[in-house]
Parts: sequence; C-alpha cells; structure tokens
Amino acid sequence: MPYLVASDLPHQTAGRRFRALLQRPGILRLPGTHNGMSALQARAAGFEALYLSGAAMTASMGLPDLGIITVDEVAFFIRQVARAAGLPLLVDGDTGYGEALNVMHMVRVFEEAGAGAVHIEDQLLPKKCGHLNDKKLADAHDMAAKVAAAAKARRDLVVIARTDAASSEGLDGAVARAKLYMEAGADAIFPEALNTAEMFRAFARRMPGVPLLANMTEFGKTPFFTASEFEQMGYAMVIWPVSSLRVANKVQQQLYAAIARDGGTHNMIERMQTRAELYDTIKLHDYEALDRSIVQTILPEGMPQREMIR
Repeated sequence: MPYLVASDLPHQTAGRRFRALLQRPGILRLPGTHNGMSALQARAAGFEALYLSGAAMTASMGLPDLGIITVDEVAFFIRQVARAAGLPLLVDGDTGYGEALNVMHMVRVFEEAGAGAVHIEDQLLPKKCGHLNDKKLADAHDMAAKVAAAAKARRDLVVIARTDAASSEGLDGAVARAKLYMEAGADAIFPEALNTAEMFRAFARRMPGVPLLANMTEFGKTPFFTASEFEQMGYAMVIWPVSSLRVANKVQQQLYAAIARDGGTHNMIERMQTRAELYDTIKLHDYEALDRSIVQTILPEGMPQREMIR
C-alpha cells in the first residue's frame, strides 16, 4: 500500500527512479494507464514504469485532444496513477500550457503531483494528436526556449522534447529541431508519427547517444512494431498511449448495448471483472487489516456510576 504506509513509499523521487530505469540495458516499456485501476493492473502485469496520455485523459473526460484541459486537471490524473501504482510515470505535457513561465509552472505542478518525466511538443494551439494532419508547428527556437524553461524548473523530472516536424519538414527538419532541443536541455527526444522502419532507424542514426522515445499507437501512421523491434532500431523507450482506454471503451460500449437490448447485464457476466478480482486488485483486505491494526474498538468495562447528589 504505497499510498498510506510511509515505510512502503519509495525513498527516491519519481524522476530519479525514471532516470535509473532509463539507464538500464534494454528498452523501457511504458503502457498507457488512464486511471488508478489501469495503473494497478499494469503494475500487476510486471511493468516498472507507466505512461499517462493526454489523448486518453481527455477522451476519458468526454473531450477531444486539442489542448483543452488544464494543468490542474492533469495533476489530478497524475496523483491518481502515481498514488495507485507507486511507479515512475511519464506524462504527456502537450505544448506546456502556454509559454516559458507556463511551462515552468507545469513542471513544478507535475513533479509535485508525482510525475517522473514529461514530454513537451513543438505544436501550436489548438494542438492535435501527432498522427493527424495539418498540425501547426511552433518556431524551433520558441520551442527550445520552452525546453530550457522546463529544465530550469525541474528538480529530478526527466524532460523529453517531442517534435512533430517529420510530416511537414521531413526527417532533416525533425533532426535539426531535435538537436536544438537537446542543446536547450532536453534529456531525450520523441520523434512523433514516423511511418516506416527506415525512418525510425535513420532518425536514431542521426541522433547517436540520445535516448529516443517511440510511440506505438494503434490506428495511426506508425506500423505495428514490438518493443524489441523498436530497441533494435535504436530506441530507449516505447509507449502504448491509448490502448487500455480503447479496450475498456469497446467493452463498455458493448455492455450498454447489452443492457438496452436484453434488459440486464446477464449476457455480459463472463466479460466482467468479478467482485473478488476487483477487491484483490485494489487490495481491499489489506486496507481493512491496516485499519484493524491501528484503530481497535474498546468496549466500556461497565456502566459509569453517577455521584450521589447531596
């Protein structure tokens, strides 16, 4: 129970723990976790770090991913996921929610909420999913200023600069921007929406020694690659940003259709997490045992006696 018991809390900050994982051999696998339950399930599956997607956050709120939500709304999700799983978390910081001072505010809020890393992208508002068309890019030097501001504001938070330039400026433009962002203080680079294995390899060859993040989102511009394939192409991290939400939403849609059609949930029982599975995942009995170990009801030994009135 990393949230309630102090002795269970990590001794290092989330940023330091994320850096340590990044320095280990092999690719760091970061599944998208859009709430506390998905974070618990990802940890149970053996993952050591997690990802919080802006697209998943907004979709779970019934909103499009256009930079609508605020820093404080994202912080609510960060606290929920970090508290539930106790694992270092990479957070989607969109465009930084403004200019340099706004970026610095975002970094401080995210780090205090429990984030281990953040990525910032070089789009202009209204920003879009990286796999959509007609994205508007910020001036490269303006983006570099945001990266420098983020680096100045963080204590241990890992700062990852995302560039969406490959689709409009080509690989040369994306590489040039990435080098500028590294000079500004980024710890890693996220080249978004590369669409062939050769593009991934070519970008990695031109950024030697730089930790790179790959995005394996479904229904986008990137073909399906496995984590090991991304590692062979030169990438240090890979995210599956919206996968958990897509699966959950699909089954939820089927549930509501079944209730409307059948008048009940009886035909969906086999697809449900049982009560026992739910309680096991959230460790209900551990919390009950903790409560009993601290607060115990003491019964009165006898009826108190009134003093005689003289």
